[in-house]
Amino acid sequence: MTAQEISGLAQRGYLTNWSNWRAAIVLGLISSSYSTVISQLAAAQVGRDAAVDWMSVAAIPGRVAMLQTEPTWISIAVGIGFHQWADFSWALVFFGLLGRWTAGFSPRALAVIAVPWAALTSALEWLLLVPVFPFAQPIFTLQQPYWIGFLVHTSSAIIYPFFPWIRGTQSKAATGNSIFLRWWAVGVLLAIAVPGGAALARSAGYELPWFGTDVASDKNYMRHMRTHHEQGVEIAGIAVQRAQDPHLRALARLMVASQAGENRVLQSWWQGWFDEPMALCSAAERAEMPGLLSPEQIGRLKIAETHSFDAVFVELMTFHHAGAVAMADKELRGSGDLRLRLMAHSIRHEQQGEIALMNGVAGFAAVAQAVQNMLWDGANHERREK
Repeated sequence: MTAQEISGLAQRGYLTNWSNWRAAIVLGLISSSYSTVISQLAAAQVGRDAAVDWMSVAAIPGRVAMLQTEPTWISIAVGIGFHQWADFSWALVFFGLLGRWTAGFSPRALAVIAVPWAALTSALEWLLLVPVFPFAQPIFTLQQPYWIGFLVHTSSAIIYPFFPWIRGTQSKAATGNSIFLRWWAVGVLLAIAVPGGAALARSAGYELPWFGTDVASDKNYMRHMRTHHEQGVEIAGIAVQRAQDPHLRALARLMVASQAGENRVLQSWWQGWFDEPMALCSAAERAEMPGLLSPEQIGRLKIAETHSFDAVFVELMTFHHAGAVAMADKELRGSGDLRLRLMAHSIRHEQQGEIALMNGVAGFAAVAQAVQNMLWDGANHERREK
């Protein structure tokens, strides 16, 4: 082989490698934007407040300064930007860094790989990259259960089968792959049209109908959780003003935002599902509600001396959160609407996570706590302890 032939092979290899990176950049921009839109549109359908979630994501690079009682446009923009950067980076890893092996995959093969890749990348972020290294920010992992990140990453990875078309090699592919890619495109469009339609209907005051087998239980849960969250917002609001530890004060701001956001979702669902206003909880109901503070306990927090306020707040909010966890566990074991049960799982994870955060849990300890929070059933745990 002559030097000229060797040079030609090297040149073709360079061009092939550059083609992979160029197509990966284009695909990364598309997939990350698609994932952002899906996340925004679908959040409320699983009981999430999208603005609060973006704010939590913003705390990864922006730290606790991003956490406010109401998500700001800055925190939302930072959260969206960081999310898109992460999704974009994973596309570059898959088709650029690993392009020597992945760039030749057919659309069908990429469709098969999409979900396992989403599971791997979301697990890496949730278990290691965000809470431990390099960002060392446990709030995201302790606030959001793993399945949320997995769904978000899946919405990005389903764009991957279009890589051969973006790179310009699809025209050379078999006819069967071309037909598959057309149908895959239809599915991708439907995947964004369904939550888009639901979001549009929601903005007009309509929700997808309630689906479940125990309407009375769901109604009671929604009423009780709204009341419980209202008190949570109240006592967290006191800590926003009085907490001495800046991290605890920031966490209190997040508690206000997340519980207020969840109450907005509950209110919207109630209005769309039931032909009656959401009744206030009676005094008897409030007295039996787990974790609901008495007027005396709230008074104790309000008059706590400055040097002891943080300890009193952590004690009372831990008790309050434990009550919400017990309520969410009960809803999870029921047969109510799936959306409400998904929301209950998020609440259970989030509130146990906030208890850990109030006690300074971080690093691998935070990861272990988050895994336990996602899987742990409070009632079963209590029975085992007895």
